[in-house]
Amino acid sequence: MISKAIIKKVSIAPRKARLVVDLIRGKEIKVAKAILMFTPKSASSIVLKLLNSAEANLAQNINLKSNDFYISEVYVNEG
Repeated sequence: MISKAIIKKVSIAPRKARLVVDLIRGKEIKVAKAILMFTPKSASSIVLKLLNSAEANLAQNINLKSNDFYISEVYVNEG
């Protein structure tokens, strides 16, 4: 099952956000959260909120534990 979360109107450069997003691509949710909490970039808090939203959407829809989730695709587009 795939969960999707989108965030719009964020005032941060896409180039800087891509640096953070590249760190978590392909990782499990638990590992990605730990990486984002200790990354000293301004985009890490925004990506962490988005990750929490996607996890909540998936957990609510199919009632699985968060240990089963991983990030298959994440990207940043320019506005």
